[in-house]
Amino acid sequence: MTRAVNPFKNSRVSVMNKIMPVLLFFCAIVSVLTTLGIVITLATETYQFFKTIPISDFLFGTKWSPLIPPTSYGILPLLSGTLLITVIACLVAVPIGLASAIYLSEYAPKKVRKIVKPILEVLAGVPTIVYGYFALSIVTPIIQSIFNSAGIFNALSAGIVVGIMIIPMVCSLSEDAMSAVPRSLRDGAYALGATRFEVALKIVVPAAFSGIVASAVLAFSRAIGETMIVTLAAGSTPNLTANPLESIQTMTAYIVQVSLGDTPHGSIEYGSIFAVGMTLFVITFLLNILAQYIARRFREEY
Repeated sequence: MTRAVNPFKNSRVSVMNKIMPVLLFFCAIVSVLTTLGIVITLATETYQFFKTIPISDFLFGTKWSPLIPPTSYGILPLLSGTLLITVIACLVAVPIGLASAIYLSEYAPKKVRKIVKPILEVLAGVPTIVYGYFALSIVTPIIQSIFNSAGIFNALSAGIVVGIMIIPMVCSLSEDAMSAVPRSLRDGAYALGATRFEVALKIVVPAAFSGIVASAVLAFSRAIGETMIVTLAAGSTPNLTANPLESIQTMTAYIVQVSLGDTPHGSIEYGSIFAVGMTLFVITFLLNILAQYIARRFREEY
């Protein structure tokens, strides 16, 4: 017996086949247009800023004082403060995150992994302003009890807490990369007499190297763009220093400081927000490209 064909169903399927590609294309183009809009806005305002302030003074100047006369627009103090926070954060996050990933991938039973990994990832959902107050109320007093020269606002406290915040990123991405390593490689190493630690360190980690490095670079990029923690805990003093016990100011903290509404629209101070934002955008963009290159360059396919 032949089943009757429903013409209305066929027409609905035909309409959906025509609508869905258009809808999906629209969703994709929205993200592209949003990115272009951000880049165009930053580039336009930054160009207006550099019409007044020479780009050489901006990139190589060692003093940043755009709001207090005599004004100076050298971004190196902000850049050094940003890199200092980021380096401290990565020194905290990468070893702990990688060690956690090795444990979850190679040592933890499945039941423990299912419990511990979501708990670690919950850290990524904590608001950054909560981390900032945690740095001020918990971490900073501990640092002051160890180092008498540390002030209330210092780069070390902010860097440690930013590192705690990005641990889940390093751990989760690294654990995913290690879990993708075939079981046969582990079994082969065990058959040769290797211990579990030797398998993890000499077989699994090298095999998952591209994913591990990509996670570290992405965490580095995330730390550079952190705002609220460094605004609350690191201070607002643009110092060109490598001393983590001193108060510093990062690029994101400066953007927050000047974006409070007191700066006149169209002024040089207002334009400096976009110049700093463009610098931050270029740095994070290059880091993301580097992460993708490393992931492709050292990817192991099995």
